[in-house]
Order: sequence, then structure tokens, then C-alpha cells
Amino acid sequence: MSRPLIGITTSDQKSHLAWWFDWFAVWRHGGKPLRLSPSRPQPESLDGLIIGGGDDIQAHLYGGEVQLDVRLDPARDELELALLERFIPLNTPVLGICRGAQLINVHLGGTLDPDIYTTHEGLKRRRTVLPRKTVDIVGASKLHRLLGVTWCRVNSLHHQAVYGAGRGIEIVARDRDGLVQGIESREHEFLIGVQWHPEWLLFNRPQQRLIRALVTASKRHAKRRSKNGYLKADI
Repeated sequence: MSRPLIGITTSDQKSHLAWWFDWFAVWRHGGKPLRLSPSRPQPESLDGLIIGGGDDIQAHLYGGEVQLDVRLDPARDELELALLERFIPLNTPVLGICRGAQLINVHLGGTLDPDIYTTHEGLKRRRTVLPRKTVDIVGASKLHRLLGVTWCRVNSLHHQAVYGAGRGIEIVARDRDGLVQGIESREHEFLIGVQWHPEWLLFNRPQQRLIRALVTASKRHAKRRSKNGYLKADI
């Protein structure tokens, strides 16, 4: 079958290099990546969706305190929340990356830790695209099954994190400091969020399995839609 169409959300200002990693991560595993940003026309339908990394989420969306020294992108918040509202009920496979994991949780009524370095005294500052942080994964979780490991080394580019889990969300991975690193839905076939960036870990087999699993799930979703006679205009 043809490549499943997988939307990847970004800001309008995302660098070409960062987008190339997003694009390649999906393309190499058989998907057709489509960039979604506030200024771009939106597709009538998608076979899969990645809510990507980026700026902080507005505090009022999760009942947090306003932070004065952070970058926000209200138009992107609005776009991504609308996409989740539209595609989650269709059981479209969704992967949240970094900010994307947080936004999935917020969409489902969860809360965030607005600044892990403020709320966790003495926390070592890590900001690197290299796999320098150790994450433990709950056994028998979907994330464990897809990655095929009980722990892994990941990169770290965040200062916010999931705090209180949203409706139907389970926390399935934490780092060695106890911070949430992975979430998944009990109520959906593929609704998973990770706090790290698997797209930057090109030669890391467990992380590439996660991207491949999204593409595979998107192919199944496309086949079901075709079999059931759903047309693009129906979505």
C-alpha cells in the first residue's frame, strides 16, 4: 500500500535542520511526513499524527502559574489542541514528543510541572540531543512492548514535564530523578507521549522502533478507514 500520511506539528519558525530530522524519522520507516503549523493549510484527513517538540505550553491551559521568562506559541497551542480534538476520537495513532507529550496530557485534563529546575531543588541541568539521561519503563506497558527494553538512555531538551495524569492516561516511564518521561492512554490503541526526542537518535534501535511502530499503526488505521469506506470528506 502507499505510505500512510503522518502529520507532524511544528512552529512556523522551526529550523530546517530540526524539520529534516522529523521528516527523515517518519520517511525512513515508510511514512509520508506532512508538516503542520499554524500558517499552513490543514489536511482533510491523516493516517497518523505526531505532536512535536517546541515552546512552552500556556499556563492557563493546565491551571498553572504564568512564567514570565519563557517562549510561548499560542497559535500552535490552538492548532494542536484542535488536531487532538479531531483525531483522537477517530482512534488515529498519535505520538507526542517532548512538548507533544505534555500537550496530550493537558488536552485530557492533566497538569504540568511548569519548571522542573524550580520545583526540584538541586536537579542537575541537562540540555543535550545526546542520550545522557536514563529512563526506566514500566513492564507490560505499551511503551515497554514497543521499545523492547525496560530502561533506555535518552536525550533531554525540556524544562517542563507531565505532573498530574489526564483522563485515561498512565505514567509509564520516569527518569532516575523521578520525573515523568513517558505516558500512554489506556483507552486508545496508540496514544503515547515521550518526554525525549527519538527523532534525533538516528542509530538508537529502541527509539527507532517507536517511530516504526507509529508508522505501522498508521498503516493499519489507513487500511481500516479504506475498508470501512471512510472518505476524506467524512473526516
